[in-house]
Amino acid sequence: MIKDIVKDRDFLSQPAEPATADDAEVAQDLRDTIESLEDCVCLAANQIGSRKAVIAYEDNGRVAVMFNPKIKMAAQPYRVQESCLSLEEVSEVKRFQMISVGYQVISNGKLVSRTKRLSGWTAELVQHGIDHCAGKLV
Repeated sequence: MIKDIVKDRDFLSQPAEPATADDAEVAQDLRDTIESLEDCVCLAANQIGSRKAVIAYEDNGRVAVMFNPKIKMAAQPYRVQESCLSLEEVSEVKRFQMISVGYQVISNGKLVSRTKRLSGWTAELVQHGIDHCAGKLV
């Protein structure tokens, strides 16, 4: 279901709760919402009103979802100006050119752990989403 984008700074600044396989609907809502918005390439669950640690991001023309994402390795830091659908201002943030992310996906009704290496733009998107899960206003 397509959801409205949350702009409440108090809500967005609260850290997410761990997601479970029961949060599959949150993942679908993220997919539906990101696909409905013209300039949206990344969303975290708190941006659509859920307190769960789930992010969705565009990856080579499709929407990928990560449950409980955590950065395991980061290399080549840089500073970048980022905007956000939930906030009006642009923020300067530290990002990493290459990251390794531990996360989970739903498989046969259960959460299964995975690791993915990302670089460039996709790595930046995932870092933005993970910041949202931590309650960081980006």
